[in-house]
Amino acid sequence: GIVPREVMTIETLSGTRELTLWVQNGEVASVRVNMGKAETACEKVPVRFDGQEMINQPMNIEGRQYNVTCVSMGNPHAVVFMDNLNTFDIDPVGPAFEFDEAFPERVNTEFVQVLSREEINMRVWERGSGETLACGTGTCASVMACILTGRTGHRVLVHLLGGDLTIEYEEKSNHIFMTGPAVTVYEGEIETIR
Repeated sequence: GIVPREVMTIETLSGTRELTLWVQNGEVASVRVNMGKAETACEKVPVRFDGQEMINQPMNIEGRQYNVTCVSMGNPHAVVFMDNLNTFDIDPVGPAFEFDEAFPERVNTEFVQVLSREEINMRVWERGSGETLACGTGTCASVMACILTGRTGHRVLVHLLGGDLTIEYEEKSNHIFMTGPAVTVYEGEIETIR
């Protein structure tokens, strides 16, 4: 009841975001967020690469070659396409990407398995946090990388360890929209000591 509207804006570290809420029985059931524009210019990501954009380019990490697409959603992302995420060991590879000298501000890395033109699986290594259950900007960056490399259409269901998000790219505005359920993840109490 603090903001009694179905359209609102929220200030985040990555910029101001516009939200549209779907309310059922007085509670928010799902939210659609305008995540803004994806940036692919190397200086915007930032990534050190000899070219204007780094799209599906080979990169050597820990002695293995990966094809990488770099996208900024207000924070840096490196997207890597994989054949199978179920058997992938993210623990050694995630930090190797995060701290690679190509990324002066470190990088969030998304490992993506394309299931169809409308559906992908994704795991994410977030800089400073390690593997996380989900990442909103990461899902947007991943779908943009899929579009840039011709792997999917403009509306994609993304399966993450923490649940599903739907990402839509609107070509006319060049904006990306993220829609997901509003669910209670946990409840707790905070005790303050004076």
